[in-house]
Amino acid sequence: MAQPSTVDNPAPEPYTPPLLNGFSKMKIRNSLKSAKTRDKNCVVVRRRGRIYVLNKKNPRLKARQG
Repeated sequence: MAQPSTVDNPAPEPYTPPLLNGFSKMKIRNSLKSAKTRDKNCVVVRRRGRIYVLNKKNPRLKARQG
């Protein structure tokens, strides 16, 4: 019987979780004062009892309070 070769079976690559729709995750902060003044396009929104800072032009500036 032939021994399986390690060259034919390379080690699997480590798992990397996919980003959410290509965007980075939302930052969770205690205070949104600095988050809402980072960019002129930032908008403060309240949804389901939580306060969010959203930015449609630069989605990596997303933040949530609490």
